Amino acid sequence: MDKKFERPEWDRQRILALRRHLRMTQRELADKLGTRQQTISEWETGMYQPRGASSTLLSLIAREARFQYDATLAKKQTRKS
Repeated sequence: MDKKFERPEWDRQRILALRRHLRMTQRELADKLGTRQQTISEWETGMYQPRGASSTLLSLIAREARFQYDATLAKKQTRKS
């Protein structure tokens, strides 16, 4: 791999945007990551942030899904919810 793999900072809005991009429920994303649905919920509410292997897996899934995160758009969508 020529390019260095970049891991974005996974904040609550980015995680929620990725899950919506994947059209998955919290349960489905949790199953894909090998974690609990409650963990996804805690990430999305900002109670905790993914770290280590979870952060890496999120980055790999995002790259595979060609997920492009736009912080400005995410904030507008969060306000509508």
